[in-house]
Amino acid sequence: MTSIFQQISDALGIMVLGMGLVFVFLSILIVGVKLVAKWGAPVVCAKPSTAAAPQQVPNHGNNMEPQLLAAITAAIHQYRNRAQA
Repeated sequence: MTSIFQQISDALGIMVLGMGLVFVFLSILIVGVKLVAKWGAPVVCAKPSTAAAPQQVPNHGNNMEPQLLAAITAAIHQYRNRAQA
């Protein structure tokens, strides 16, 4: 029968090996997902002309204040520009 210290040492070795393998696997998975995201990113076409008339948004009975609507629109515009960069 082996000593308790030998068993603890073996257990710690197996634990470190297992945690190391999980860490390596998850790291490879993260890198792979990022590569696929860059590789499969949608192609951005030419931007529409700024001279075109703005589209009219139909009012479906929402009674939002114009300032709030302008703030939401600006936030969405910033988010989309940041996502494309």
